[in-house]
Amino acid sequence: MKEIKHFINGAFVGSASGRTFDDINPANGQVIGRVHEAGRAEVDAAVQAARAALSGPWGAMSVAERADILHRVADGITARFDEFLEAECLDTGKPKSLASHIDIPRGAANFKVFADLLKNVPSEAFEMATPDGSGAINYAVRRPKGVIGVISPWNLPLLLMTWKVGPALACGNTVVVKPSEEAPLTTTLLAEVMQAAGVPAGVYNVVHGFGGDSAGAFLTEHADVDAFTFTGETGTGELIMRAAAKGVRQVSLELGGKNAGIVFADCDMDKAIEGTLRSAFANCGQVCLGTERLYVERSIFEDFVARLKAGAESLVIGPPDDPTSNFGPLVSLKHREKVLSYYQQAVADGATVVTGGGVPQMPEALAGGAWIQPTIWTGLADDSAVVTEEIFGPCCHIRPFDSEAEAVALANSLPYGLSATLWSDNVSRAHRVAGQLEAGIVWVNSWFLRDLRTAFGGSKQSGIGREGGVHSLEFYTELKNICVKL
Repeated sequence: MKEIKHFINGAFVGSASGRTFDDINPANGQVIGRVHEAGRAEVDAAVQAARAALSGPWGAMSVAERADILHRVADGITARFDEFLEAECLDTGKPKSLASHIDIPRGAANFKVFADLLKNVPSEAFEMATPDGSGAINYAVRRPKGVIGVISPWNLPLLLMTWKVGPALACGNTVVVKPSEEAPLTTTLLAEVMQAAGVPAGVYNVVHGFGGDSAGAFLTEHADVDAFTFTGETGTGELIMRAAAKGVRQVSLELGGKNAGIVFADCDMDKAIEGTLRSAFANCGQVCLGTERLYVERSIFEDFVARLKAGAESLVIGPPDDPTSNFGPLVSLKHREKVLSYYQQAVADGATVVTGGGVPQMPEALAGGAWIQPTIWTGLADDSAVVTEEIFGPCCHIRPFDSEAEAVALANSLPYGLSATLWSDNVSRAHRVAGQLEAGIVWVNSWFLRDLRTAFGGSKQSGIGREGGVHSLEFYTELKNICVKL
């Protein structure tokens, strides 16, 4: 049985309390490891190690030296690609065909992109007049923010954790990472790569545990953490904001969503179906940017529903190692209970179940896994819980609309605003409608295309702050103005 320890000040350590919890493979329900749960002592040790490292060798390095190390980290992930792939799929159950093309490559890329970005960002300078005529020069320098608390989710464990750790370290900060209790493996494995790449002790620390009255709460309550970055549900984000308010610490929060997709009659139907199949069902619907609400122009509504139904029913449900499977389980049986409760609620509210709605029959070896059917509904009221609340499962509700203004109003009707998709071959309409949608990112005739140089974050209750490109630098650094009198 694999033992999964914390990584603090350059060493793997267990919990003084001896408390552990199970790491479970969601594909078959089997325990794959025992994870040490951090108490306040372990969290404090990690924070103090990170604080000390700021004034150690890491703090004395130039930007170019840090960038070289982070390139070695990226190369180390690539060199151990198969190990990261196996760990990611054991924790999440997702098909290797998915993780090998997205999770692991992006995990490595996050270090290279931000290391190179920081090397090439200019600073600003201004000359100014002074009363004595000699003048002065003002110039800006970036300095690390300090110790960053990184709380990462279970749906894309490596990708979303390195999306935060990469720029944080590139900017000269140190980090304490609290990965999801559901998916601790790749964050722990990355510690080995950090060591091999020459990252000094205390720069990258990992503590395992849960949220309330565990590692997550202990980290956000710790006074020596300078800022927090979090991806997860809105309620947890509110708790982190409250904790960060003490000491006036900054936060970057990517929170829940109930993302809308709008499909106009002038779309390329083949592309709209292919893209929506991905946005609704990729990673078993466990993508914060996924589409759970679809609004389709009435003239193509019936055809779209029929074709999406056929596409959903063609998904191949199977274990990660099966190269033919493209649809894995949910992350846990507990999460399946939540998703199934919405499946039941949809029926109680009068939905037409177009396809799915339950649990598939699986072979005996997989019967203990968190398997669920991809599901499509029509016919629900706009205020139904299934239409208004984030489910985070492989499901979507489809509703017809009759005008552009109606589609925009429906898409903007909820308090969330993380992402949206728009399908139309009318260029003027695409630009016009995209500009009206209240979302942090709007994809036109595509989904999940990400340029890491661009701003990313949510609107309304879907988050606060932006990361990506120079926007990450704004969060992970303090900009200091220096005024020199000539």
